[in-house]
Amino acid sequence: MTYNEITSQQQWEEAFERSNDHPIVILKHSTTCPVSANAHDEFNKYLSDTPREDVEYLMVKVIESRPISLQIAEDTGIKHESPQIMMLDKKEKVWSTTHWSVTKAHIAAVLD
Repeated sequence: MTYNEITSQQQWEEAFERSNDHPIVILKHSTTCPVSANAHDEFNKYLSDTPREDVEYLMVKVIESRPISLQIAEDTGIKHESPQIMMLDKKEKVWSTTHWSVTKAHIAAVLD
Protein backbone atom coordinates (compact mmCIF):
# COMPACT_ATOMS: atom_id res chain seq x y z
CA MET A 1 0.00 0.00 0.00
CA THR A 2 1.16 3.54 -0.63
CA TYR A 3 0.30 7.03 0.44
CA ASN A 4 -0.81 10.06 -1.57
CA GLU A 5 0.96 13.37 -1.20
CA ILE A 6 -1.19 16.41 -0.47
CA THR A 7 0.07 19.36 -2.50
CA SER A 8 -2.97 21.64 -2.72
CA GLN A 9 -5.53 23.21 -0.44
CA GLN A 10 -8.29 21.45 -2.38
CA GLN A 11 -6.67 18.04 -1.86
CA TRP A 12 -6.51 18.69 1.88
CA GLU A 13 -10.14 19.85 2.06
CA GLU A 14 -11.29 16.76 0.15
CA ALA A 15 -9.20 14.43 2.34
CA PHE A 16 -10.52 16.09 5.51
CA GLU A 17 -14.09 15.54 4.23
CA ARG A 18 -13.31 11.89 3.42
CA SER A 19 -12.39 11.37 7.06
CA ASN A 20 -16.17 11.33 7.61
CA ASP A 21 -16.27 8.08 5.58
CA HIS A 22 -13.05 6.39 6.75
CA PRO A 23 -10.04 7.18 8.93
CA ILE A 24 -7.13 9.07 7.41
CA VAL A 25 -3.50 9.03 8.55
CA ILE A 26 -1.29 11.99 7.66
CA LEU A 27 2.48 12.15 7.92
CA LYS A 28 3.91 15.67 8.10
CA HIS A 29 7.40 15.34 6.65
CA SER A 30 10.30 17.79 6.47
CA THR A 31 12.55 16.95 3.54
CA THR A 32 15.53 18.67 5.23
CA CYS A 33 15.39 16.99 8.64
CA PRO A 34 17.17 13.71 9.52
CA VAL A 35 14.61 12.89 12.24
CA SER A 36 11.85 13.35 9.66
CA ALA A 37 13.72 11.16 7.17
CA ASN A 38 13.69 8.41 9.81
CA ALA A 39 9.94 8.91 10.42
CA HIS A 40 9.30 8.76 6.66
CA ASP A 41 11.24 5.46 6.48
CA GLU A 42 9.25 4.04 9.40
CA PHE A 43 5.96 5.11 7.75
CA ASN A 44 7.01 3.36 4.53
CA LYS A 45 8.01 0.22 6.48
CA TYR A 46 4.55 0.11 8.02
CA LEU A 47 2.90 0.57 4.61
CA SER A 48 5.06 -2.11 2.98
CA ASP A 49 4.06 -4.72 5.57
CA THR A 50 0.34 -5.34 6.21
CA PRO A 51 -1.19 -1.90 6.78
CA ARG A 52 -4.78 -1.47 7.86
CA GLU A 53 -6.78 -1.39 4.65
CA ASP A 54 -9.72 0.78 5.71
CA VAL A 55 -7.43 3.77 6.28
CA GLU A 56 -6.35 6.36 3.71
CA TYR A 57 -2.64 7.25 4.01
CA LEU A 58 -1.44 10.75 3.17
CA MET A 59 1.74 12.81 3.42
CA VAL A 60 2.42 16.52 3.32
CA LYS A 61 5.87 18.04 2.91
CA VAL A 62 5.94 20.81 5.48
CA ILE A 63 8.46 23.05 3.73
CA GLU A 64 7.23 22.70 0.16
CA SER A 65 3.55 22.84 1.21
CA ARG A 66 3.72 25.06 4.30
CA PRO A 67 0.25 26.69 3.84
CA ILE A 68 -1.35 23.23 3.69
CA SER A 69 0.60 22.04 6.72
CA LEU A 70 -0.54 25.09 8.69
CA GLN A 71 -4.14 24.60 7.52
CA ILE A 72 -4.07 21.00 8.77
CA ALA A 73 -2.99 22.27 12.19
CA GLU A 74 -5.76 24.87 12.18
CA ASP A 75 -8.49 22.47 10.99
CA THR A 76 -7.53 19.66 13.39
CA GLY A 77 -6.43 21.65 16.42
CA ILE A 78 -3.23 19.57 16.50
CA LYS A 79 -0.22 21.84 17.11
CA HIS A 80 2.16 21.65 14.16
CA GLU A 81 5.38 19.72 14.61
CA SER A 82 7.49 17.70 12.21
CA PRO A 83 7.91 14.95 11.76
CA GLN A 84 4.39 14.29 12.93
CA ILE A 85 1.83 11.60 12.25
CA MET A 86 -1.86 11.84 13.02
CA MET A 87 -4.98 9.78 12.58
CA LEU A 88 -8.32 11.49 12.02
CA ASP A 89 -11.76 9.92 11.98
CA LYS A 90 -14.87 11.98 11.30
CA LYS A 91 -12.67 15.11 11.33
CA GLU A 92 -11.57 14.39 14.90
CA LYS A 93 -8.12 13.53 16.22
CA VAL A 94 -7.85 9.87 17.17
CA TRP A 95 -4.07 9.86 17.68
CA SER A 96 -0.95 11.87 16.95
CA THR A 97 2.71 11.66 17.81
CA THR A 98 5.93 13.32 16.73
CA HIS A 99 9.66 12.99 16.21
CA TRP A 100 11.32 9.71 17.28
CA SER A 101 7.93 8.25 18.32
CA VAL A 102 6.97 7.91 14.65
CA THR A 103 7.96 4.25 14.25
CA LYS A 104 6.55 1.26 12.42
CA ALA A 105 5.91 -0.42 15.78
CA HIS A 106 4.08 2.61 17.20
CA ILE A 107 1.97 3.05 14.05
CA ALA A 108 1.07 -0.65 14.07
CA ALA A 109 0.23 -0.57 17.78
CA VAL A 110 -2.28 2.22 17.21
CA LEU A 111 -3.74 1.22 13.85
CA ASP A 112 -3.77 -2.58 13.91
